Amino acid sequence: MRYFSAALFLCFFLLSACATIPTKDIAINADADPQVHFTSYKSYAWLATAGIMHDPEGKWEPPGYDVDAEIKFLIDSALRKRGWTENTINPDVYVAYVVGVDMAALKLKENQKTMISTLENVPAGALLVVLIDARSGEAVWAGQATAEMQEGLDMDTRKKRLDYAVTKMLKQVPSE
Repeated sequence: MRYFSAALFLCFFLLSACATIPTKDIAINADADPQVHFTSYKSYAWLATAGIMHDPEGKWEPPGYDVDAEIKFLIDSALRKRGWTENTINPDVYVAYVVGVDMAALKLKENQKTMISTLENVPAGALLVVLIDARSGEAVWAGQATAEMQEGLDMDTRKKRLDYAVTKMLKQVPSE
């Protein structure tokens, strides 16, 4: 029994270490027009994408990593899971997003020992996704994800954090 308990603990520890990605700094907010019946939407088209990067040393978006393509892929995947299809001719909804990253962002941090606040580099990022009704031209839903841009993460972990943010955000699009 003792060996079984030790083996079970070891398996749990290894699985939890492999399965977790750091997400507690990621905040998600979304708001929808309460007058809109989102079940009437079946198709979408891309309206605009924009990226505002202040990453002079390539710490967050290293060479060979196209964050815009990754975000578009994740949004496409989330919308397709809802049953929506891309339709560039006559869409129900237009999709736009803006991503911003500032690897040189500063924030006041309090030293716990001295209780003195000093400015520290805390890289920050935000992603805003907007769904716009194609007929009226009005925004019907907007979601936002903000996070501290953690340095030193491998590419797979970065992609998983982005996937977590986009997936969690777009789950907040009403389904009624």
